[in-house]
Amino acid sequence: MKDTAARILGIDPGSRVTGYGIIDSEGQTLRCVTHGCIRGEGDDLTGRLRDIFLGVRELVETYGPGEIAVERAFVHKNADSALKLGQARAAAICGAFLKSLPVHEYTPREVKLAVTGKGGADKEQVQHMMRILLGLKGDLQPDSADALAVAVCHAHSRGLSARLNALMARGGGA
Repeated sequence: MKDTAARILGIDPGSRVTGYGIIDSEGQTLRCVTHGCIRGEGDDLTGRLRDIFLGVRELVETYGPGEIAVERAFVHKNADSALKLGQARAAAICGAFLKSLPVHEYTPREVKLAVTGKGGADKEQVQHMMRILLGLKGDLQPDSADALAVAVCHAHSRGLSARLNALMARGGGA
């Protein structure tokens, strides 16, 4: 069974810097389309949220992803930071609403486990694996690498789901 092809936008939300990475996934083949960061300017949270929303909307319009994968917010010790992160996440997701794209969420641990084999991997390990898995050269910003990792995690997850659904449709199972 061959997995269907997909263009996936991965997002690593942050209230000051939101990483993004777009990959094409076809079966076991992954290719990086683009990656980078949306940087909210100034101290005004509302303005930074607008920048995130507009940046994601532009990515969706320009690159036409079919699916969005977003890192799920984890609970911070600082409630104010958690709220800002949640708002940044929401702004990014809303940027994709114009195209009614499906949104998939993954915890940081799930993402790290999927791309490095270790749920507690550090940022350097994630960057290293993104360079290897996607054949990237040169500098790779941590936020951009994290976003690519979210997209790769989703590509692996959707491939597994497709194989399990096919197995179940044939009447297979444990």
